[in-house]
Amino acid sequence: MPVLFSRTWPVLACLILGAMRGAVSWAEVSDLSSSRSFQVGEQLTYEISWLNITAGTAVMAVSDAGTDGDRPLAKLITTAQSRPAITTFFPVDNRVESIVDPATLLPEHLTFKRREGKKKEDIEYTFHQKEGTVTVVKGGTTETLEMPPGTQDVISCLYYARSELSLQPGSFLTMNVYHDKKNRKVDVHVEEIEIVSGPWGEVETARVLVIMPFQGLFLNQGNIRVWFTNDDRRIPVRMKAKVIIGSIVADLVTGLQASSPTQ
Repeated sequence: MPVLFSRTWPVLACLILGAMRGAVSWAEVSDLSSSRSFQVGEQLTYEISWLNITAGTAVMAVSDAGTDGDRPLAKLITTAQSRPAITTFFPVDNRVESIVDPATLLPEHLTFKRREGKKKEDIEYTFHQKEGTVTVVKGGTTETLEMPPGTQDVISCLYYARSELSLQPGSFLTMNVYHDKKNRKVDVHVEEIEIVSGPWGEVETARVLVIMPFQGLFLNQGNIRVWFTNDDRRIPVRMKAKVIIGSIVADLVTGLQASSPTQ
């Protein structure tokens, strides 16, 4: 079960899909104008469970990443840690950081520090969007591979997603996500409006189906469902992925109120 948790969380975190169009200024990102569904300083904490067993917690955060010359950058951070009861026999402590251009939300650099059991693995991706290539550093080996321009990584796709996808039932979106040396087309469909409840009470959400064309990635069986708040914030309050046995569920526990956009 710990392996299911640690390998499935990254795909849950990244595939809350949607998109972002047009250039915006860093001031708009920083003070969260109405054109954004998230802001620098946002932090969302989730409880991860499998077969009603609490396996761990995950946090998704947005921070200022300084500048590249005159160009501002943003850092998208996702962490996943096992709960103490799980850590005693299979510790999980993963951290993924994605540096993005806030004007386009296209990724420029991603690091994945994976700590699962006795396994320790660091992976780096450097995206060359104009050239249509990505440089991968893994296990002491460096490769430069082709990718379609406009490709997202496993973290940036979340934020590229939250702002563009219409939450009207029947709406859909297709995007390219690069992961594990492969370019993957992912389709996203809005199914229906649904009321869900949690520690924050009841909230109206749009239930979104993410269709995965590659069974077996992270041990999920092809489909992921995400429940976004049906408002300007579009906060993912619940995520659910089928695995070999049962489903893994991520429920938001903190961050819903704090991440409301500034009006």
